[in-house]
Amino acid sequence: MSPALALSGKELAAALREETTARAAALTEGGRPPRLAVVVATADESSAWYVRSIARAAAKCGIACDIRDLGPDASAAALRAELARLSEDEAVHGIILQTPLPAGAALEDLASAIAPGKDVDGANPVSLGRLAARLPAFAPATAEAVVALLEHHGIELTGRHVAVVGRSTVVGKPAALLLLDRNATVTVCHSRTPDLPAVTGRADVVVAAAGRPGLITAAHVRPGAVVIDVGTNPTPEGGLVGDVDAASVTPHAGALTPVPGGVGPVTTALLLRHVVQAAE
Repeated sequence: MSPALALSGKELAAALREETTARAAALTEGGRPPRLAVVVATADESSAWYVRSIARAAAKCGIACDIRDLGPDASAAALRAELARLSEDEAVHGIILQTPLPAGAALEDLASAIAPGKDVDGANPVSLGRLAARLPAFAPATAEAVVALLEHHGIELTGRHVAVVGRSTVVGKPAALLLLDRNATVTVCHSRTPDLPAVTGRADVVVAAAGRPGLITAAHVRPGAVVIDVGTNPTPEGGLVGDVDAASVTPHAGALTPVPGGVGPVTTALLLRHVVQAAE
């Protein structure tokens, strides 16, 4: 069997950025420059790297990015107050609350302070509820990137069985909802799923979003299946590895997203498109 086709996200991300840049320029010319605010309260270096990468990508698209660093000792009350203030600020169109958060501060509690119209990464529970009800809402960008990549590469979803490994509100659950909207038959797997390989091994598409390096091996994937690796797990050497054991799965699967270079660049590009959509 030939090695899996690499489902790169770079070409799609470039096309999304080009579109976003043009729309951002039109907004700026019209006197409404798009602006993103990222609220940070952590000293975590991988988180800081991600925020810097968003700021650089935003600048290239003509989107202003304000990083509001409240420090790793910020209280939940201070974070909520900042999110509420930004929600009221007419010059700010998109808001992200970066994780991890300080002890005593929970994303599911604080995200409700983000106005749904500015909730560009779908963190507010209202956004997830609207997504489930098929009402207009911003989906979490990573979950949306999963579907966007599949569609970009011409992977048919109607009537196909998709196994989503992971049930977080950031990726697993919203990805399942978006896949259902594309008429896929979706199974959501998690840490309590007995005999995971038996479930994923029946799927046409496997979405690995559990946050566990190398969890998905050839034993979890039927020959020729499409595998989307959402994992971004830092290595001691400073690199990234996915939730898929690529060495094991590549000779076995029909297609596989690389890490890095797969879901990641599409996620950032979609996040910035959401900011422009919010501004429009």
